[in-house]
Amino acid sequence: MSTRLLITDTTLRDAHQSLIATRMKTEDMIPLARTIDKVGFFSVEAWGGATFDSSIRYLAEDPWDRVRMLKEELKHTPIQMLLRGQNLVGYRHYPDDVVDRFVTHAYSVGVDIFRVFDALNDIRNMRESMKMVKEVGAHLQGSICYTTSPVNSIPGFIEMVKELYSLDCDSICIKDMAGLIMPHAARDLITGIKDEIDIPVDLHSHSTSGIASMSYQAAIEAGVDIVDTAMSPFALGTSQPPTESVVASLKGTSRDPGLDLHLLLDVRDICSKMREKYGGILDPISERVDSNVLLYQLPGGMISNLVSQLREQDALDKLDDVFAEVPRVRADLGYPPLVTPTSQIVGTQAVLNVLLGGDRYRNVTNEVKDYVRGLYGKPPAPISDEVRKLIIGDEPVITVRPADLLEPVFE
Repeated sequence: MSTRLLITDTTLRDAHQSLIATRMKTEDMIPLARTIDKVGFFSVEAWGGATFDSSIRYLAEDPWDRVRMLKEELKHTPIQMLLRGQNLVGYRHYPDDVVDRFVTHAYSVGVDIFRVFDALNDIRNMRESMKMVKEVGAHLQGSICYTTSPVNSIPGFIEMVKELYSLDCDSICIKDMAGLIMPHAARDLITGIKDEIDIPVDLHSHSTSGIASMSYQAAIEAGVDIVDTAMSPFALGTSQPPTESVVASLKGTSRDPGLDLHLLLDVRDICSKMREKYGGILDPISERVDSNVLLYQLPGGMISNLVSQLREQDALDKLDDVFAEVPRVRADLGYPPLVTPTSQIVGTQAVLNVLLGGDRYRNVTNEVKDYVRGLYGKPPAPISDEVRKLIIGDEPVITVRPADLLEPVFE
């Protein structure tokens, strides 16, 4: 039986977020989107994640206008966004009424598919945005943040997927933000999920560790429905496997995506010119394979940002020390998956611990304090009393959904 593999192309969002710190301008996206629209992708990830913040903070652009302009070009290809659950596109929880209005407006300006996740895999933090995605009539893609730790397992992830499925998701994403999933794990997870649900499953990974392409192949053989790729000039390193390579590798097989390589090369040519334009801000560290990611588990976008932080402090020589400190901080905080905002929370604290000469938690960020207070949600594993007291003393820890403590802000 032939089952065509579907492709989500990430060039307009995660690829440039991972390699050039989300600095691609809308004016450069427009001709690219026009050509991409001819290819026949399942979707184009073009918004959400860090694009909202970066548009305002660094590019002096209106992120809402970006979606509107892209929608005019992507007439045949759904626009997909990455939504951080109750965090939306920010770094803290917002009240439910803000979540409702954000989702409604995002859909009205052109977002067709909402990939919703929570950094702690705490589904309580996803429910409101998921509910609104269904209410406006968009495609809801519920996501699990894949990670490895003593408290994570394939059966545990499958149980989470079953809960997301019960909440009326249209598809499921395995979001492997650090490129950690091994081929055998991808095969086992995809097989286990497909045994339990009857909606499409997407695998999203990063090439940081050099393993993603092998894991994609294992997932494809196991029956994954969609994979995330990036056009080759913005692929590999901390980005995704190359779109052209994945398509070419499946030509003539039962999983052939059916995409025209000549059209893809037209897209590549535009991307190559853009790669030259942005070459000055592409850090070589983000381009290379770094198998250390299997230990420190930072996602691609955060690696480039940590490099920037240390360079500003004239402390780039401490990069390896920071990478070694990250898993220690992560264990202290109950093994959160490292994805925005937890990657920033853990990463920044690791930088402080190293720059202060190893005097760990002498200076603690407000975000780490709020995390330990429970204001981001429930950690995958309990935080020890010793660490909790070191960070917040005898302050109470909340157990309710964090957004339940937030008052509405709209009349």
